[in-house]
Parts: sequence; C-alpha cells; structure tokens
Amino acid sequence: MKLQQHELDSIAALTLQHYNQRAEDFREGTRDHDVSQNIAALLRHIQGQPPYRILDFGCGPGRDLKTFRALGHTAIGLDGCPRFVEMARADSGCEVWLQNFLELELPAAHFDGIFANAVLFHVPSQELPQVLRQLHASLKPGGVLFSSNPRGENQEGWHGERYGAYHDLASWHAQLSATGFVELEHYYRPAGLPREQQPWLASVWRKI
Repeated sequence: MKLQQHELDSIAALTLQHYNQRAEDFREGTRDHDVSQNIAALLRHIQGQPPYRILDFGCGPGRDLKTFRALGHTAIGLDGCPRFVEMARADSGCEVWLQNFLELELPAAHFDGIFANAVLFHVPSQELPQVLRQLHASLKPGGVLFSSNPRGENQEGWHGERYGAYHDLASWHAQLSATGFVELEHYYRPAGLPREQQPWLASVWRKI
C-alpha cells in the first residue's frame, strides 16, 4: 500500500526524533566501530587522483568524516538529525548539511564518492528510487556510491521508534541498477563469520 505524505512525514520525524534524543548515547556506542573495510571499499574504486570530494550521507556524529579528512580528502557530511549535525561539525571541522533524506537538495555532478554507511535502510522503499536518483545526479561521471545496510527479506516497517526497510541482495541490486548504477562489488559484514552471523550487506556501485 502506498504511503501518504503525512505518513512519510511521520516516518521521518519520529525516526529523526529517536536519534536526536539519543545522540550522545549513539556517539558513544558507535565511536569505536571499525568501518575501515567500508571506507577502503569506496576509496579503491574512485578513479582519478586524490584528494577526492566525498559526501558522507547520513554522517551521524561525524566519526567517518574525521577519517576521510585525516586521509586528505575533502569530506562533507549530511544528516537529518540536528544534534548529529552539531556534533559532526564540532568534532570533524568539516562542512555538514542538515537535510531530511526525503527532501534532499544536492549539487549536480559534485562528488567523486558517496559514503552511505548504515543509513539508506531508513528510506521507505517507495521513496528509495527518488533518493537514489538524487545521489546518482550528485556524483561526477563515473563516481562511486558505497552503501551498507542491515539485510533482510524485503520487509519494512517500524522497529521500535525507527523505520527501516530491509532488502536482500537481489532487491538491492534491482533498485541500484534501475537508477543507473553498475555493481563493482558486494560483501557481508562482519567479515570472517558464518553468513547467518553477518547481518550487514555492503555494496559498491559506479555511476554510468
């Protein structure tokens, strides 16, 4: 059933409220998460000479912005949670945009890479094509998108106070391919565990 605009507004508002009210706890709980595998997956596929212009889409408190900046790249953050934006600006020293994922305003052909780590699953499935088109348009020709999401069997709905859509590989591949991306690689995380203990699906895509 198609979600109405008031339902989409509620999904965004309540999910962002959840993060805004728990921003400090979230920062402490994720500060030491090792996503170096994901950062490396994005960077190794970007063509041309660094430094690169990177959009950290759903940057949260700014942990990965700091990493990209330390590596010498120009990193810009984007998040819909006001507290996260404040934290990310203060902690990383990077430019950070406050934008709702369902109301994006992105520059065209601006970024070499987009890092969407643990974020796109919050976009309702019916809105995902539009969001992906906007990300696609904001990449330079041949630019690279990295995404990592908790995988599932294409179910979606509320999980506590957060809304999520949990795609399997086939569904995710169909969505990205239809938008004009070609897959470069995918893998499951955490590394080195049996598949049933790898809840995260990571994938890397090139704009064509």
